[in-house]
Amino acid sequence: MARVNEHYRNLAANYLFPEIGRRVAAFAEANPGAELIRLGIGDVTLPLAPAVLRALHEAVDEMGSAQGFRGYGPENGYDFLIEAILEHDYGTRGIATRADEVFVSDGSKQDAANIQEIFGADCSLLLSDPVYPVYIDSNVMAGRAGALGPDGRHAKVHYQPATEANGFAPDPPEQRADLAYLCSPNNPTGSVLDHARLARWVNWARANDATLIFDAAYDAFIQDPALPRSIYEIPGARECAIEMRSFSKRAGFTGLRCAYTVIPAECTGSTSTGERVPLRELFRRRHATKFNGVPYIVQRAAAAVFSAEGRKQCALQVAHYMENARCLREGLATAGFKVFAGEHAPYLWVRTPGGLGSWEFFERLLAEARVVSTPGVGFGPAGEGYVRISAFNSRENVDEALRRITRAFSTGAA
Repeated sequence: MARVNEHYRNLAANYLFPEIGRRVAAFAEANPGAELIRLGIGDVTLPLAPAVLRALHEAVDEMGSAQGFRGYGPENGYDFLIEAILEHDYGTRGIATRADEVFVSDGSKQDAANIQEIFGADCSLLLSDPVYPVYIDSNVMAGRAGALGPDGRHAKVHYQPATEANGFAPDPPEQRADLAYLCSPNNPTGSVLDHARLARWVNWARANDATLIFDAAYDAFIQDPALPRSIYEIPGARECAIEMRSFSKRAGFTGLRCAYTVIPAECTGSTSTGERVPLRELFRRRHATKFNGVPYIVQRAAAAVFSAEGRKQCALQVAHYMENARCLREGLATAGFKVFAGEHAPYLWVRTPGGLGSWEFFERLLAEARVVSTPGVGFGPAGEGYVRISAFNSRENVDEALRRITRAFSTGAA
């Protein structure tokens, strides 16, 4: 008899977003004709930028000719895309990065889940709370997190609560850990790390011989040019940090799937005997063994994001979502809600009114305003008492959602 991986039994009962989908579907079935506005899951709504669409069409035409057809591509990505990444995401910020340190993939969610495979099962783990569920769930599946306790936390994980008191951006702890996940701008809280706070994490990692896994999927939404877009803007980060970036939100690639991970040559781990091993080489082997590369046509589309037209068009899309965030932030505050973030991220972190639980407020928003949100507790116990509101929608839907929420909750909301 084949034995199951019993670590899966330590997962929380339901993954957050399918559970939201189940509850919304049940509500829609019970309320036929109800016009829902979905401000929950962070999926983009604007169509692909014209420059991206043109690149897709041209690449498809290439694939339809004997001269332009391509089969298996390089697992780590085509040179034309990697060179564009190096020039525009790093060169413009004065960051020296090498082509053989970049791994093009089909999504940051996948990379965030896959990266833990190159680390030992006994590595100690540090996460913020609340946190993007993939960080914890992938480590639970690997047996690194331990049993799920009645408090919603796993026995072997060190949690750093992200609270109002620390601006939802905790500093590193005094104790050490082997692996620590950071996300800035943060999903779900929308907080962003400045140079000083990010430097404290880099210094902590170097002092403790730890590896930082830095998720920069929302870097395009940072509005202040003085804030760091990459962890490699911090001295010493190349020795201790892995960075992930995505085209999903910056360019609407949630359906196309393209992202990349950077692992500097200097970033190493150790064997049981103390030998230092480049993490880049481990991930390269993992990538080549389990992945056949992002399709050529998708990589051509991603490269078009960096063209002059593509940069301008994608920036307009980001500006659209950030204007939605501004409208939501100001409108909800006017209605009496305590609202956080929304200045450098497409998410708002909203305190639930009247001491309601996260799922309770989710249900009331759904029933009374026909608006879908994301319960904060789904991201971890410290998210209880909050919901995440997404700015990914049309302006018309954002305005209508605010009208509905105001009608339902404006009295005594805070």
